[in-house]
Amino acid sequence: MLDKNLSNDILKAVDEGFEKQLAWTADLVRMPSLRGQEHLAQDQVHESLNERGYEMDRWSIDVSEIEDHPGFSPVKVDYTNAVNVVGTHRPKEGTGRSLILNGHIDVVPEGPHDMWSRDPYDPHVEGDWMYGRGSGDMKAGLAANIFALDALKSLGYQPAATVHVQSVTEEECTGNGALSCLVRGYKADAAIIPEPEDDMLVRANVGVIWFRVNVRGLPVHVRDAGSGANAIEACFPLISALRKLEVRWNEVKSSHKHFTNLDHPINFNVGKIEGGDWASSVPAWCSFDCRIAIFPGWNPAEKAGEIEACIREAASDVPFLANNLPEVEWNGFFAEGYVLEEGSEAEKTLGQAHAKSYGNSLESFVTTGYLDGRVFVLYDDCPCLVYGPYSENIHGYDERVSISSVKRVTGTIALFTAEWCGLEKI
Repeated sequence: MLDKNLSNDILKAVDEGFEKQLAWTADLVRMPSLRGQEHLAQDQVHESLNERGYEMDRWSIDVSEIEDHPGFSPVKVDYTNAVNVVGTHRPKEGTGRSLILNGHIDVVPEGPHDMWSRDPYDPHVEGDWMYGRGSGDMKAGLAANIFALDALKSLGYQPAATVHVQSVTEEECTGNGALSCLVRGYKADAAIIPEPEDDMLVRANVGVIWFRVNVRGLPVHVRDAGSGANAIEACFPLISALRKLEVRWNEVKSSHKHFTNLDHPINFNVGKIEGGDWASSVPAWCSFDCRIAIFPGWNPAEKAGEIEACIREAASDVPFLANNLPEVEWNGFFAEGYVLEEGSEAEKTLGQAHAKSYGNSLESFVTTGYLDGRVFVLYDDCPCLVYGPYSENIHGYDERVSISSVKRVTGTIALFTAEWCGLEKI
């Protein structure tokens, strides 16, 4: 275990480098790393890691390399700009345990800018908060990974084991970025992902399925509306049926011990709908995009079958749809959930580091959002510690992250790295 003086020196080094860390985070928030635009922000990450002397690797996700993996999620977009960046530290001797420090660069769309207090890509600080799209989810976490290692370096130390610093994409829609890293050969004895998890460790996490339902109608002039079939209105009973499926899935939560005490672990969401071509024409088409959670241990393919059956049954009650069945398209997450088993050495080490940085005990909780931790836990038997700063309004307006929390998380990561990997003089 690290002696008290060295632990204090590490936390002090984090504090002394924190002004630069915040400035670097703000620069990254200024780059709208939306889906299809991630490469520009990845340029900054690549340059920063390269300047630090890491062994660099940069590539666009190749679907052909990962599509046969059980963790693959179907994708309908071009991956030219879906760029991953990995900077690898190699020790002199390699006496410690290896580590992956992972984070995602992609952010979700910001919505109407006039609903924000100011431009979502103009990061600003008010009190203990940094505002901006991606500030919490999760560019502050990416910065924490990088600057935790900087703090060790400022004291003349480096990890005595291999450390891979990963900046991945596609976390918000498929999880294929982290999967691509795994398939490319990046593995370690433990991993940390500083997602915005309110200063706590994620114990269990749902899986997620994305799908689109395509409905066809019978277009006629609105004067003859009764002789047509309105594709937009035909979506309503389908959505209602999917809501009932959500209820049924939630009813079995008692069979999943980590989720028993949650009010509503399985959330279904209609996130996007579009259809029709003309206000005076009965619409010929409509599509709606959905997301639904699944419990750990549930097979996405089996649950996809239940979704299809649910839609077929609902369509059978609508005469036109019964003869023109809706099409279900799998267009994103097809991901299992996971449980982080208690008692690993990695978790114990994180608990000790957290206690030194925060002055209190590490708590764990269960979350109902997607996390890339499933890639490490399910497919590499690697303890993945999803643990990060306190944030508010992620995926919403005026997203913000607690600055003091980010500093403490950075301290925790630095202390964890020093203990887990060991230290050697530079």
